[in-house]
Amino acid sequence: MKTTVHVEGLRELDEALGELPKATGKAVLRRVLKKAAQPIADDAKAKAPVLSGALQISIGVGTKLTRRQSRLHRKMFTDDRASVEMFVGAGGLPQAHLREFGGDDAPPHPFMRPAWDAGKAGVLESIKADLGDEIMKAAKRLARKAARNAAKG
Repeated sequence: MKTTVHVEGLRELDEALGELPKATGKAVLRRVLKKAAQPIADDAKAKAPVLSGALQISIGVGTKLTRRQSRLHRKMFTDDRASVEMFVGAGGLPQAHLREFGGDDAPPHPFMRPAWDAGKAGVLESIKADLGDEIMKAAKRLARKAARNAAKG
């Protein structure tokens, strides 16, 4: 199945992000991406099979991977220090993939893929709606900080 997505206004948002300090821009992107991805994590928790409850507890949104996940993860942006990655899934639970895809003794019980399929359009809409506002808030905070510093001396 082929999906085509057309997004307008990203060039302007990218330019606005470029005007912010790199650390501030990354913080803005992290906040927007985390907010956009949270509904997928919530849906995955609701769809996950309940055995001990550990799977539901481990599902979350974050920028860090466990050591094991980091070794397996191939970086898409090896040279771009301005990029931000956000991960949604079952944290450090090594058996989560066995629930999703099944194993020798257990049938598959997908919970991440259905959550992604149901929520992927909402992620893009959330980013589209929130990114401009977050950039403006960050720019205003920086302007207030610069004004305070100028007033101090």
